[in-house]
Amino acid sequence: MALKKEKKSEEVEKKAELESISEEKTLEEKKKKLLEKVKKLKEKIEEVTTEELKEKVKLKKREEMLVPLEEYVKSGIYIGTRVVTPDMRPFVYRRRADGLAIFNTDLIDEKLREASKFLAQFAPEEIILVCKRQAGWRVAEKFGEITGIRVFTKKYPAGILTNKQLPNFFENELTIITDHWLDKNALNDTLKVKKKILMICDTNNFSRQANQIIIGNNKSERSLGLIFYILAREYCKIRGIKKDIPELSWWTGEMQEEALKKIKPTISKTKAEFGV
Repeated sequence: MALKKEKKSEEVEKKAELESISEEKTLEEKKKKLLEKVKKLKEKIEEVTTEELKEKVKLKKREEMLVPLEEYVKSGIYIGTRVVTPDMRPFVYRRRADGLAIFNTDLIDEKLREASKFLAQFAPEEIILVCKRQAGWRVAEKFGEITGIRVFTKKYPAGILTNKQLPNFFENELTIITDHWLDKNALNDTLKVKKKILMICDTNNFSRQANQIIIGNNKSERSLGLIFYILAREYCKIRGIKKDIPELSWWTGEMQEEALKKIKPTISKTKAEFGV
């Protein structure tokens, strides 16, 4: 009888011990699971906070752009070509379905800001701008008129920077190149005399010979208008030049388009009256 009681007591002890161990394990597991949940929740909160912070930084950066983002989009400055050189690949964001490369607008703004500061280091009489592309003639000439920088459109006189015997010889410190494929004579002359180069580069340009670059579409009037507007405005601001600078819509051709729309009905009416 005593043996039976002893055995039963041992069984109870074992059960009690097992129950305690089991309860301890359950508590440990619950604690572990709870800590895991806390960890996941913390990571999620941090992730959300990081994303929100990134978005805030991005928005602030865009608020501080030289012109609003929509102006970059409207001008088409971000649209490159189907050809992307190794020099320009770091600035390309993606390709469109039609194969055209797309520039990163944040980088466009960054490079324009850098270029403006670089340009402002030189006096107007030390700079020449070369723009053989017809789409840029109107805005390049206006840029020269405002800043006092010497501008060559249509044709660049070969040897003007290298041949001292020429009556129109000109010694400069900086050459602005609109497109190195079209303005290669000016580029080569500048390299020969070892002067600085500021170059507007589309995706099909090579930038390695430039001291400073502007990235963007250098083939359309709107895009070149936006570039020269920003450069003229920032150059005058940094160097303290007081000049009346036309609104951006003048540079991009929008003002002219609006004026044309207004006079078109009048022209049509006049033609109808005269039976033209």
